[in-house]
Amino acid sequence: MRMNRFLLSICVVCLICSCTTNRLSRDNSRALFFSDNYIKSIMLKAAEWQLKNPKHHIKDWTNGAFYAGIFATWETTKSENIYNTLMELGEKTAWEPHKRFYHADDVAICQTYIDLYQLEKKREMIQPTIDTIARFIANPYPKTHKAEIIKWWWCDALFMAPPVMTKLWKATGDKEYLTYNDLYFKECYDLLYNQEEHLFARDLNYLLQPDGSGRKEANGQRIFWSRGNGWVMGGLVRMLQDLPSDYPQRPFYEKLYKDMAERIIGLQQEDGLWRASLLDPESYPGGEVSGSGFFCYALAWGINNKILDKKKYLPAVKKAWISLNGCVNEEGRVGWVQPIGGDPQKNFSENNWEVYGTGAFLLAGSEVIKLPKK
Repeated sequence: MRMNRFLLSICVVCLICSCTTNRLSRDNSRALFFSDNYIKSIMLKAAEWQLKNPKHHIKDWTNGAFYAGIFATWETTKSENIYNTLMELGEKTAWEPHKRFYHADDVAICQTYIDLYQLEKKREMIQPTIDTIARFIANPYPKTHKAEIIKWWWCDALFMAPPVMTKLWKATGDKEYLTYNDLYFKECYDLLYNQEEHLFARDLNYLLQPDGSGRKEANGQRIFWSRGNGWVMGGLVRMLQDLPSDYPQRPFYEKLYKDMAERIIGLQQEDGLWRASLLDPESYPGGEVSGSGFFCYALAWGINNKILDKKKYLPAVKKAWISLNGCVNEEGRVGWVQPIGGDPQKNFSENNWEVYGTGAFLLAGSEVIKLPKK
């Protein structure tokens, strides 16, 4: 009977949206997609497909996002196979970050190491991360182009590195990690956050000049990248889940998170997803899953932790989750993911997948399953 229900659910998923408005079912209240059994099943299916189809260096930033989703899958399902896979990751990498001690991308994988350390309590699982972050703090950033004027000079870095800092604080009790995290985060915030739009520019190349010149979308709007802002929100909730409730800087992060959340739900499209470029959706047909997955994850987390109003935000999360499921094929492959890049692009379809898109989907599922049932 359980198998029949699961097969039925997969069939229904295949019948709804393919991330385009005209194929989206408008019934966003159906309970199927929100049952615990279904969510666990689709998460395992997506995780297992992606694990069988690896891509990129295992310590690459792409896999940093993916393995964050794999850890969330283990937390949700308690699958022994998933846990063994996570431990194998650490054994293969010797619990080491990637090559560049100074680059946020290359420590993203450390989030998973620290999460596993909290379960295993073996110092060798976090010592390489501690040593790398110490070098990062002690040394200036080796600039290679004009955008690199601060250590976290691109907005996606706020997913890669800040959760590493807050997780290290939680693992070690050393508050210096929080102090430096505040310093570097606020440098990025001051440089790239638009106070009117409540969104982050990707980097200095996407800020307009005082005379209004600079890169703009076809409709004349500023360029705000869906994935970049999705990763900022994902990083914020991963920080907030570890920051102490009485931490003096916590109100700053909570306000930023709530301001972005309110802006983001206003930019959700009719099909439940967000476009690669947030302010020019008409130029970017088709939803983009890596940005949309992180928005779904972050908004659901806010509801679950009573930071966001359930009545206001729950419909948006439900709509997004149903649509995200429509982007998972019968094999468990998560499609409609924009390829690697640093700005909004249109060169993707249902056949485009990336490990970070799967990671975003898995993280979304790990919070959607916790949503209030009534």
